[in-house]
Amino acid sequence: MTSNLRTTTIEAWRADNPGLDTSAMTLVALVKEVSEALRRVVDDVYEESPLSPADMELLVPLRYDTAGTTAIRLAERLGMSRAGVSKTLSRLESRKIIYREENLQDKRSALVRLTTYGETVVDDLFPRELRAHAAILARLGEDRDRVTTALELLARAFR
Repeated sequence: MTSNLRTTTIEAWRADNPGLDTSAMTLVALVKEVSEALRRVVDDVYEESPLSPADMELLVPLRYDTAGTTAIRLAERLGMSRAGVSKTLSRLESRKIIYREENLQDKRSALVRLTTYGETVVDDLFPRELRAHAAILARLGEDRDRVTTALELLARAFR
């Protein structure tokens, strides 16, 4: 939402609903705007890729995890639904990006690991994603640390 549209919308809600606390509207709109901008920044990285940014979010923690991890633990660490993680992992397994192996400590679950092909894809795409983000975030200059601190506070409020 552009700044002018955001301001007009907030003012309209405030005028029509004087008892309603609209203070969150600006912050939520800005978070959504930044989230969408970050998504657009990496669109080019994933355009010709076998993976999506959502796939990469699951795969990056697996890249240097030598012990392997379960789907449940991965979902918990990433704050994602178990069903969504399971569905994504099944799709990635069918594309030979991950594999599951027997969990000797808990026979009811499997350990998830990257295949060699999966490692290659992650090693190619994730640094490109980081460079795309870094190019945009460099525009913050000296404010970057303050923005990071503010976002950490916001993230903590949701935990």
